[in-house]
Parts: sequence; C-alpha cells; structure tokens
Amino acid sequence: MVSSEPNGFTALPRGGYLVDTSEGYIQFGSPPETIKDTMGLEKQTPLVFVLPNKFFHVEKGISIAELEFPIYFNFFFRGGKKTFIVCSPEQKEQLTIVLGESLMGPQEVNLSSEFIDGADSFGFPDIKAEMAYFRSYKSMEEVVEFVLFDESHKAKFGGITIEQLPSNEFLVVDGEKKIKIPGEVDFHVKYDIGKRLEEPFQPPLIGITCLGPSHGFDPSDNTSGFIIWLNGQGIMVDPPVNSTEWLRESNVNPKFINSIILTHCHADHDAGTFQKILEESKITIYATATVMESFLKKYCSLTKIPRKEITDLFDFIPVVIGRPTIINGGEFYFHYAIHSIPSVGFEFFFQDQSFYYTSDHLNDPEAFEDMYKKGVLPETRYQFLKDFPWDRKIIYHEAGVPPLHTKISYLASLPEEVQKRITVYHIAAKDMPKGNHLTLAKFGIENTLYPKITPPKHQEAFQLLEILSQIDIFSGFPIEKAKEFLQIVKEERFRRGEQILKKGTHGDRFFIIASGNVRFEGLSSDHSAVKRYGTYEYFGEASLILDTVRQADVYAETDVLALTIEKTRFFQFIRGSKLHENLIKLNSIRETNTWKTLTESQTFRGLTSYQVTQLELILKLETVKKEAVLIEESQTFQNAYIVRSGTVVVMQNHKTIRELGPGDFVGEIYSLTKGLPSHFSFIAWPGTELYVLSQEDAIQYIKKNPGVYMKLNTVYN
Repeated sequence: MVSSEPNGFTALPRGGYLVDTSEGYIQFGSPPETIKDTMGLEKQTPLVFVLPNKFFHVEKGISIAELEFPIYFNFFFRGGKKTFIVCSPEQKEQLTIVLGESLMGPQEVNLSSEFIDGADSFGFPDIKAEMAYFRSYKSMEEVVEFVLFDESHKAKFGGITIEQLPSNEFLVVDGEKKIKIPGEVDFHVKYDIGKRLEEPFQPPLIGITCLGPSHGFDPSDNTSGFIIWLNGQGIMVDPPVNSTEWLRESNVNPKFINSIILTHCHADHDAGTFQKILEESKITIYATATVMESFLKKYCSLTKIPRKEITDLFDFIPVVIGRPTIINGGEFYFHYAIHSIPSVGFEFFFQDQSFYYTSDHLNDPEAFEDMYKKGVLPETRYQFLKDFPWDRKIIYHEAGVPPLHTKISYLASLPEEVQKRITVYHIAAKDMPKGNHLTLAKFGIENTLYPKITPPKHQEAFQLLEILSQIDIFSGFPIEKAKEFLQIVKEERFRRGEQILKKGTHGDRFFIIASGNVRFEGLSSDHSAVKRYGTYEYFGEASLILDTVRQADVYAETDVLALTIEKTRFFQFIRGSKLHENLIKLNSIRETNTWKTLTESQTFRGLTSYQVTQLELILKLETVKKEAVLIEESQTFQNAYIVRSGTVVVMQNHKTIRELGPGDFVGEIYSLTKGLPSHFSFIAWPGTELYVLSQEDAIQYIKKNPGVYMKLNTVYN
C-alpha cells in the first residue's frame, strides 16, 4: 500500500503526487524517472496521469510530463493496458506531437540525403519497415487515451471527478472524499553521485566515463549514458538528466564538455541533451538530420519555444553515413542501428585505438534472418548487420529485453577474446549473468576507463592552444597571436593551500588556470559571496593594466596548474587589440561590486564565474536622477537593465504589476533581441542605479551563453 500523507496524497521521491482512489492510482505530474518510484507499488504504475498547468520547467530544462516510460510499462509489462492522460485540449495537442515522435517514430522519413551514396549506399535501410516490424501496436490510440478538461474545468474518469480550481490547484472528488492537490509539481532528480574527486578532474588524451549503466526501469541505478574524452575535451553521448550537476558534484568542470552525440529520441536518451543545451556555454550536437528533426519537434512542442529560437541555442552538425566526422581529433563513422525509431550508433578511430558503440540496437543473427526473409531488410542492410566489427579494441554494447534490445545471453555466447573487449550498457546489474568475460559498465568519474594510446605529435602545443581558445578575452585573435602565445606562456604549479598572489604587491604576470580552483580573499569591495575561479578562467590582469597593487590574496583551493605570461610579454601580446581597453572597462565595472549584485541575484546567481566575467565586460552603470520611463509599453526598446540599487516599477495598462529591486532583470529578453515592442512599461524611481545591457551586446552574449537566455526570460505577470 502507498502511505498517504494526512492531506490525502503522497509526494513521490522524484516529484509529482500520487492519489490512491477507487479507480486506482492517479498521478499528478510525471518528472523524469518517477516510474522508478511507482513500478514496485502494490497496484503498480498508475494508469491515469494528470498534467499540471505548467509541465515544462524551462529554467531547469526538465519536463514534468515524462510519460513515455509509464506508457511502455503499462502496455508491455501489464498486458497491453492503456495509459490515460488528463489534460487541457492545448496540452493534448502538445503531447500528441511529443509522444508521436517517441512511440510511433517520425511520420515522414527520407534517409537518402543522410547516406554518402544516397539510397545506393551499402547498408541503406528501409527504416519505415524496420519501425513497423518492432511495433506491436498500429496507432498511438492503442496505448494512450486523452481525457480532456471541459469548459467548467472538470474531467471525469470512471467514478472520479478531477477539477482545476481558480487557485491552479486540483480537486479530486472520489465519492465522499475530496482531496486537494497542488497545481505546481516539484521535481527531485535522483542519481548516484559516486565518489567525488579530491582534486579537479583533468581530462585525458582518451577515456570513457560512464554516466549511467542501466535502463529507465531500474530503480537502483542511473539511466545509461557516457562521456568520451578525446584530446582533453568531452563528448557526451545521450546524457541522462542532471548530468551537468553530477559533473560539478564529482569535481569535473562542465566546460570540458563541448559536444553531444544524440543517438535517438526516446526520453532516456534525449532529456539530458536538452538540459545541457540550456546550461553554460554553447555546445555542438552531432546527429543525423532525421534524429534532429524528431528532437526539435518534441522540444518545440514541449516548451512552446519557437523552432528558430531553439536552434539558435546550439550548433548542429548533421552526420552523413559513410563519411567521417571529426570530433575532438577522433574520426567518427555513424550508422543506423535496428530499433523501433531511428537510432544511430557509431565507431571512432583515434591514433592506435578503435571504439564501437551500438546505441539501442537488436543484435541477433536469427532476428536478422527472419527480417530478411520477410523483406524488412534489403540485401545490403542484412549484410551490414550480420558483419558486426567484433575486432574493434573497445566495444560498448547495449543489452536488454528483446525484441528492441540485444539479449545478454547472445553476447555471453560470443568467443572469449571478443567478450573481453565488450563493456555492456543499458542493463540492470541483477540481470547480468555470471560465468562470462563481459564487463558491466561501472558508473562514476572514479571508474573512468583510460585505454592505452600512443600520443599524437604536437600534443603539448595542441593542449596550450585549446586553453587559449577557451579564454573569452582572446576570442578572435589571429593565428599569429596563437604562435606568439606558444612562445611566451609558462607553466607554474601550486599545491593545495599555497598562496599564489599576495594583496598589496605589484603585479608582474597574468594567470590562466589550466586546471584546478583558486580562491580570492581580502577583496576590497564587500563581497558576501566567496569568489572562486576554475579551469579556463584568468586573473591578475587588473594590476597589470592599471599598474596598481594586487587587490586580493589568491590561494590554490586545490592543486593548480597555471599558465602565466610575464608583464612585458603580456602587453606585447595584447598590443593592437581592444583587450587593453576592455580590461580597463572590466576593472572599472567590478569596482561597482557587480560580483555581489549578480551572484546574489535570484536571476543571475546560478551563473558561473566565467559567465559573470563575460557579462561584466558588456555592462555600463547609470544612475537615474529623476523618475524615468526606461521601457515603454507597446514600443520597441534598445536596452535592458539590471538593478544595482533602488526600485523599478513594472506596469501594464496603467496598472502596477510588480516592483523590481537589486539584482532583478528589467526588460523582456525575447522582445529586445528580436526588436519587438514591449508588453510592459518599466519606470525607475529617482536615485536608482542600473547596469545597462544594449541590444547588440545582449544578442552576442546569448549566442555564447544560451542557457542564460532562459534565466532572463522573466515572466512579470
């Protein structure tokens, strides 16, 4: 039995609310992986789900209407039972698109442009036939039924009435019982942290870190995903939800991740991808055009963010089957796996190493034979699937319940020397048989695999140039400057707790953190937040540019590897650029205590120190001497603002909507960047101090930091 709280419902560990009624369990909201909270209950997973008023949290990039896995569970594990979704007509329209892509696959598919020789390419699939072969239902209506709220905001299911109240709460009427349910659904993503590294993680030349070894129905382990490390940079493959938070808690700088490979659009594979897009710097996504189209349809529908707006948040590189794609120095080749929706696997070659990843895939010669005889597999597709490259040095192979996944017994039947090269993913530890030579993927940064490899030539120069490319103030420097950088930079190492700079001393060099974290103490301005810098951040420039003494003590919070440039050489390096001017501007704005304003702001406090620095470079401080209309309703505007001190009133139709104070963002970021009229008037009181952000600077900043866009997308009413 589910033990209800005194108010008549149970708050689930991962989020959402469960009500035990005469019609069975009814669940309100379905954050990622709540199936793991309910599948072991006496009455099993609910058949009825009520969607909350707001079912996508853009700030966190998390859907709380993640219904794919409950639908699969109810249909495949509970004897073909249908899942009922209680929602508004508008929500039905949104979810129909989302579930259509994951349950049925794309309606129109033309893979010709995705293969190097079009439909004549070896291994070209009849993808529609393959999808139909694996589906045991012909339409979405066989597995899902929508129950809509009527004009009086009521919906009936059996003997139960569910009502949306004016307060946005829900009222469940079950005979004599009346139960109120909160209208907003919380979410608490649960995942194993593993072991936190004592020192910050330094990416290897090559490595593989497991983000999760199991599948979406395993309550005891993380859902599958991993990171490939190549040349000191990470490539996430189908990252699980909250992977970035896990990286930080494991002492891994998320900025090391510059790419994602998206293999297909089931929720356990694409949810973390969208979340990563909204965090920190702009990333590059590698996928086929078909997979990307499904991804965009799902998340444009879920978020109601226009397609152009979403595609502006990341760089997309479409992969072509049969043509190599170079990622972080590795040579990647992609292929379509066998699955219920379009799903890609890949292999890569780097120096003397080779790696193969199946993605979700049925690897079964008997099944291939059956599909070939039934005309599902064309001749060359059949040959391609049969000729699996078991000779690759590292093989990451999924396993699970057929027919959508590979039987673990098949992998365990392979020759011993092949089994020793296989790491198995997407399977619960309890289902891993004993007495074989297979390796079960092991979660955690501490379990990162470091394959032996011959380092490439010029590796040291490559790593230095990689660091240079990550420093925002050097963005756009020509190749001549890169050569100069290699000649003037030096390495310095500091032990944990060692003092790097002493307050009051004259500056003699510029510092770039190659690895580790530093802490600032004794800052002249009143910082209540501790100031810390990490990998790819820099310090020491102010005393050089302004020819003043150091303004703070700087300590190595961990072991630190720093790249340093001596003062004279630094000035020579930045000559002819706007950097000297920009650094003077940066120091000037920091004197106004921008760090305190931004890090204590409800809007900006989640920004990394790197993002704060980039923002500081484009802000200007102004003081309003008398009451002023900053932005006028129904008019276009050229600037947005951040309140340093004082008050800004938000008005609409001559009515006060709210008041903004220190740290609040003033303006509508979408209207500003698109040149559209404001929906509100923003009026500053006399004496208010404001940081000004111009339209052009805002556009350029958001291009580099797409996740900040969502933080600025304030809803004032």
